[in-house]
Amino acid sequence: MAGVVNKFFITSLIMWAAPIAILYAFNHNLIPGVTDMSPHSMTLVSGFVAVISVNVVIAFYICLAMKEPSDKHEPDPKFLAEAKASVKQLGQNQDGDSSDTRAKKE
Repeated sequence: MAGVVNKFFITSLIMWAAPIAILYAFNHNLIPGVTDMSPHSMTLVSGFVAVISVNVVIAFYICLAMKEPSDKHEPDPKFLAEAKASVKQLGQNQDGDSSDTRAKKE
């Protein structure tokens, strides 16, 4: 569980820091060729690159989640028992009820 939280925390931090770093780099002319752009173009390009960086981080997090082994996660037995009882009770109620008794009561 700690590994999942670590991955989430790190990707959240990168998702927050990457766009700010990109915008800072564009606004302080740290990227070569930015000085030749108009302020309007620089704002648009930096915004698009920042948004793309967030999407790349999200895709990276999804890849990490997909690579995680699914067999090491076991559902809680108490939750499973309650869920099965709830489904069974719902099925029994629907079998004995007519459409009149299932109507919305106000």
